[in-house]
Amino acid sequence: MSQKSYDNTPTLYLIPTPIGNMEDITIRAINTLKMVDVIFCEDTRVTGQLLKYYDISKKLISSHEYNETKNKQKLLEYLESGLNVGLVSDRGTPIISDPGYNLASFAIEKGYNVVSLPGPTALIPALTSSGISPMPFYYYGFLKPQDSARRKELESLKNIDATLILYEAPHRINKTLIDLGNILGNNRKISISREISKKYEEIYRGTIEKLIKQNNEYKGELVIVIEGNKDSYEYKNLTIQEHINLYINDGKSTMDAIKIVAKERGMKKSEVYDLYHNLEKK
Repeated sequence: MSQKSYDNTPTLYLIPTPIGNMEDITIRAINTLKMVDVIFCEDTRVTGQLLKYYDISKKLISSHEYNETKNKQKLLEYLESGLNVGLVSDRGTPIISDPGYNLASFAIEKGYNVVSLPGPTALIPALTSSGISPMPFYYYGFLKPQDSARRKELESLKNIDATLILYEAPHRINKTLIDLGNILGNNRKISISREISKKYEEIYRGTIEKLIKQNNEYKGELVIVIEGNKDSYEYKNLTIQEHINLYINDGKSTMDAIKIVAKERGMKKSEVYDLYHNLEKK
């Protein structure tokens, strides 16, 4: 069922806020912050500073990853009372690697409008300033902090031919770069943007190997843009059987060829094995 966004009914507005420079906010976002009756925000102190900067006074309700589920009923009460609600994260667009999804999906489930305003988000300026092909791109967000979990995630990403976009914390970046080199390949082009739109904005560009050797001291919030797997293009037009036979003809055993193909295609070895032998029987 379709729903008109602007029908004068109580609405939850997702409002992007500056990612660094306080001027990175739209006129519409400022006007919406003034218009809504209450604002759910990730950190009341951060949002309070933004509202003070633009001379806006609103009731703020703390809503972050640890209490967002509990806030559902509170949100519903406001909407049922005929009030408009704003939702912001500390920086950028709510829900994109930030809290907000649970409240937005709940409001939709209850039949209320959810309107997302266009505005600041770190991934787009990082992508367009990277010097790496922008289309298609695959936004993944934050990798898991645990070493083994992070490496497993990168294994699942390594064969994607789209440009990859990751967020990372400065205290983990060096470990992540080493894992990127070991799993994705040291020769991939990469860009690391830090402190986007702030006074100390910096962009590091090169190959993964080059940035590892530079041993840069990365500070602030980081966005990593990585060239997609160009080798994957050659597999796109191959069937599973042709792909496996490629390695068999190169001297690999059938099982070794199946293992390699499963890894390159991001598939389970048993799945590739079954597909290959079923094709062989036909």
